[in-house]
Amino acid sequence: MHFNGLLEKILSGERRAISRALSEVENSTPTGEKILEGIAYRIGHSYRIGITGPPGAGKSSLTNQLTKLLVEKGFKVGIVAVDPTSPFTGGALLGDRVRMSEIGINQNVFIRSMASRGSLGGLSQKASDAGDIFDAAQFDFTIFETVGVGQSELDVAKSVDTTIVVLVPESGDSIQAMKAGLMEISDVFVINKSDRVGADQAVTALQVILSMRNHDENTWIPPIVKTVASENKGIDLLNEQIVKHKKHLTEKKLFESRRLERLKNKIKDLVVSNLRKEFWNDDRKLILESKVQNVLEGKVSPAKVVKDLIDDFKSSVIY
Repeated sequence: MHFNGLLEKILSGERRAISRALSEVENSTPTGEKILEGIAYRIGHSYRIGITGPPGAGKSSLTNQLTKLLVEKGFKVGIVAVDPTSPFTGGALLGDRVRMSEIGINQNVFIRSMASRGSLGGLSQKASDAGDIFDAAQFDFTIFETVGVGQSELDVAKSVDTTIVVLVPESGDSIQAMKAGLMEISDVFVINKSDRVGADQAVTALQVILSMRNHDENTWIPPIVKTVASENKGIDLLNEQIVKHKKHLTEKKLFESRRLERLKNKIKDLVVSNLRKEFWNDDRKLILESKVQNVLEGKVSPAKVVKDLIDDFKSSVIY
């Protein structure tokens, strides 16, 4: 398929073209780079929602039910499900993805399961690029569901408009320990499986911590929504809070600033990625190999090796 024809099909929402575009981008092919360049001027339509939280909190079930609700309202939804990279295949597929098969056959839903590919958090740059493809293809919402370990929460917060942190009643005792991570980035808290014992205590614990935050009349206080995703309970209330948060971002003129910050972070990540590729050529790999033993034996410091590598890089740069 000619590139311009492929681009037109992506922009018109043709599913096979979207699937190919996602594969090209995920595999970092030259065509993938051209696609991202071609759609760069066509994004900004899709509202991005991040769903994160500890394993077993029911993130996939919640994503499934929220997507069904959005589709019923006439919206198109793209889902980027970020899983740990398989050490054997490099692919991504967890068992609970099977639960999404019901919505996956809907023509207004497109699900892409992606490997985190070694990124520091669960949401890799490739997943963000996939969101751009859905955006250009005129999907109204893009939902990023992450594996929810390590620093994936921070990846989500940098890449979406609304961050949803999913917890379970059993999280009540450990909410204080989560304060430095999840508590800082959540726009909406969900206590899923709230038919279990301890749901009210978990809500109370969250409310106490949130009440201690510094805030004024312009501050968004994250609401707490109780759901039982497996029974489709509380999903309408969750959607209402997403709508309210979007309205808050718009009214307080934070919507554009968030997206500008997202673009800034993306450009920084791309610069780092490109510099890394350019930096580690065969010659500098040899420099590293030749000097690392001396570092181990205490004959030279790591800082000196770094300086030598950087000096070599600088000498190769043509100004």
